[in-house]
Amino acid sequence: MQTVRQLLGNKSPEVHAIAPDAPVIEAVRLMAQKSIGALLVMAGGRLVGILSERDYARKIVLKDRSSATTPVREIMTAELVTVTPAVSVEECLELVTDRRIRHLPVLDGDTVVGVISIGDLVKSVIEQQRQELGHLQQYITGG
Repeated sequence: MQTVRQLLGNKSPEVHAIAPDAPVIEAVRLMAQKSIGALLVMAGGRLVGILSERDYARKIVLKDRSSATTPVREIMTAELVTVTPAVSVEECLELVTDRRIRHLPVLDGDTVVGVISIGDLVKSVIEQQRQELGHLQQYITGG
């Protein structure tokens, strides 16, 4: 099974982040511009939270709060679930399923080295299954 390190090697190394004091509307604009569903929240180079579209919908829209005046820190998820580059894709799938989350920050010590999404994980599993199917077909046909 592929590891997070291998998965990150196939992705753009760019990590999108925002400061905790930034207004939520700025975060939503950045997510829309980058076509992503979550941003890391960084303070002084340190990961302090994650802000997702789900946070926005539940903590701004449903509570009729202003995204222009509410800082990111007030609605971000501070209890982070993170992984290291050595973790397997299978373990990550279990984490996102059990915790009902869609994004996993990847840390090497205290340094953010990437973010993987449930989409990245599913894509990896599909690719692995394609390869296994190809090998089985070659074995069966004697090729």
